[in-house]
Amino acid sequence: MKKTKTYNDSVHTFGSLWSLGVLLVLLAVPTVFCIRYGAWPSLSAIGKGLLPVAMVCYPVAIIEMMAYTPLLGTGGMYLSFATGNISNLKLPCALAAMDTADVKSNSDEGEVISTIAIATSAIVTTVIMAVFVLALRPIIPKLTDPTSVFAPAFRQVMPALFGALGASYFSKHWRISIVPIAIMTMIVVLAGTIGTGVLIPIGVVIALLGAFGFYKLGWI
Repeated sequence: MKKTKTYNDSVHTFGSLWSLGVLLVLLAVPTVFCIRYGAWPSLSAIGKGLLPVAMVCYPVAIIEMMAYTPLLGTGGMYLSFATGNISNLKLPCALAAMDTADVKSNSDEGEVISTIAIATSAIVTTVIMAVFVLALRPIIPKLTDPTSVFAPAFRQVMPALFGALGASYFSKHWRISIVPIAIMTMIVVLAGTIGTGVLIPIGVVIALLGAFGFYKLGWI
């Protein structure tokens, strides 16, 4: 009896193929430059340059995959990791869309909504934003210049975005937000140089442990 191919099977198949294609394109860029200019770095030089980056990025990549996948879903995961900017754009878009549609991230409905939201955000960032950047090119340097009156506003874009998203969740589930807010605030104050890619998985683990502890104590 022939096994029927499910939606997730198709997503994994096409996701794997596109991920491989993206990897080949990324590797093709430096390869083309090496061929064009005849400048091939030695393995020792590659290892010396890659080691410090790999020590930070590889563990973070594994942690992000484990932390983001349950939230983004199968399709959203492949789209996000192929197009990038997950924590700043793809994850907030997916969470906001699922919250608006009132669906859970681990449901079939959440899978569809998350995928659509992330695909839409990818289209916006690659097409519409490109049009506006080109159109506003003459005045963007003046707006973003450190001496511009608008400079402070541009430095607060990301805090404003995540603050607005977080406020809606904190107001709905204020009890389980106490522990992660308190601990993450302490971490940021004591070690403010930690990257966002590390802070978010840490926050996820702390939130889960805090919620589990409150549940065991009967507070939620």
